[in-house]
Amino acid sequence: MTPLKKYIRPGVLRNILRRAHELAGGKSPLAITYEGEVVIVEGTDSFDGFGADLPNTFSTPIQFDDIHSGKVVLRCEDMASSDECTRLLNFIGYSIQELIDMEQARRSIAEEALSKYRELALLHRSVPNINTSLVMRDVVRALIDECRRENYPGELGMIFLLEPGSRQYRLAVQYGFPFGSNLQPMADSDLFIEVAETGRGEIINDLDKDSRWAGELPDLGSMILIPIASPNRCEGLLILASENKGLFEASHRRSLSTLASVAGISVSNSFNFEGVQKLMNAILQALAEAIDSRDPFTAGHSQRVAHLVVAFAHVLNEKGDYAGMIFSDEDLRELYYAGILHDVGKIGIKEDVLTKRTRLSERRMDVIKARFQLFSQCSDFDWASAFAVVSSVNKAMTPADADLEFVRELGTTVLREGGTHLPYLYEDELEHLLLRYGNLTTEERKEIQRHPAESERILQHIPMHGNYGNMLTIIRQHHERLDGSGYPDGLKGDEIIVQSRMMAIVDIYDAVTQERHYKPAYTRSEAVKILEKDAEAGRLDSHLTAAFLKNLERIEALSERVKITRVSNLSEIGNFSAL
Repeated sequence: MTPLKKYIRPGVLRNILRRAHELAGGKSPLAITYEGEVVIVEGTDSFDGFGADLPNTFSTPIQFDDIHSGKVVLRCEDMASSDECTRLLNFIGYSIQELIDMEQARRSIAEEALSKYRELALLHRSVPNINTSLVMRDVVRALIDECRRENYPGELGMIFLLEPGSRQYRLAVQYGFPFGSNLQPMADSDLFIEVAETGRGEIINDLDKDSRWAGELPDLGSMILIPIASPNRCEGLLILASENKGLFEASHRRSLSTLASVAGISVSNSFNFEGVQKLMNAILQALAEAIDSRDPFTAGHSQRVAHLVVAFAHVLNEKGDYAGMIFSDEDLRELYYAGILHDVGKIGIKEDVLTKRTRLSERRMDVIKARFQLFSQCSDFDWASAFAVVSSVNKAMTPADADLEFVRELGTTVLREGGTHLPYLYEDELEHLLLRYGNLTTEERKEIQRHPAESERILQHIPMHGNYGNMLTIIRQHHERLDGSGYPDGLKGDEIIVQSRMMAIVDIYDAVTQERHYKPAYTRSEAVKILEKDAEAGRLDSHLTAAFLKNLERIEALSERVKITRVSNLSEIGNFSAL
């Protein structure tokens, strides 16, 4: 009786046979067979006596489905004629067949409705999971996780994606295969190529019998291949497989095709997003390099700062010891771009100020030298010793007080000749030479200090992809100091955001450890002392400075990893055993 439950309720068949038995006078037993076996009887308790070769036994066929069939059998024992038996049997057979067909139609509609419901439920759940990110890695992982969550048959899974700009498919993610397995031959199989080219999913329940499969991956018995299609092309293939045969059904292909259609749009968007990111990153790096290249001594500074600040943030994530802050992928990208672009405002600074090595230019010093030599011929003036002192002051970061006093007095001296007064040093020369520290005048220093605000002004018109709401603030504040001594706004304490404080530390560290026009490169230990001194004086965040110096080797090692990591995957720079 059990096989009939798949097609019609046995109770319905019993009722029909009971009524037919009554119509036949209650003396002619009936039976229903399934594939030659009697499964229901009426009018007798015995399942025997319904063979086709027995006398007074009539039968009519019934079809349960395209494969399975049976018969309605009537054993005439008390009816007027065989014609009467035949008419009754044909009516019974017709009625049962109609009921079976109606039940099949009803169940087919129900199964279709259930299938649509499941498809909608799958869409409802999978769309948010797969479409939450524009990062390719996250999209393919979400798709493969959905496949595993749905418990599809097959213990193995793969996703291959089309490489941008080529016709080659590469493995993006897999599960079930041993670590390090070479699965690339899958993409070279005729089966894979045909599915990718036609865009039609396929179920192969016996790979050994498929001529397109040459055992590219050994020991596989069955496989389902579903194209991941976008509106314009096949972006990749989703493949589930098993060592066993005969596992996959048409319903699996339908639901997997639904998942793949959702993923296809996300994969296409991710390819476009990564393409835009690569282009944007290349443009921003080219812009930063153009700024750095104006001064050979600062070449690479912006990239080093970007790498260091991302590594610094990653270490803070690992330690979790700064106010519980955790920097997300997007936060890390924001820091990276802020580091790349933090000095872009220097494009508006005059080159002779930006690359100034001494207080006065070499050309101006030649003029002073010629002047001194000329004046020595008209007076008792030791031009060589005077010029030596002026040259020393010109090159010094912090000139000796005695040398500054000598220059000041020399500036008050004039040569009186032919009724004219000729100064040994002019006022603009004295303005530069009498600086107590550095080689920039007040106006030149103000021009340099404009660059954070100028960077913000330039970049505010560039549409940035992603939620980089703090980027311009980080750039504008990277020279601010907690005690209010920074620029351009003289902010203090909590007015300066954490990212800007981090940027200030790494900016100083890179600046002092690299050679500049006006100074040699300091050693790491000297740079550490400079940062410690600034933190003790309240200019830098003492907690962040301590964390930076404590983990300096780790940060520098991670910064090397940032160089070779995609901007979209910055949070993974620590996932390397070599570190």
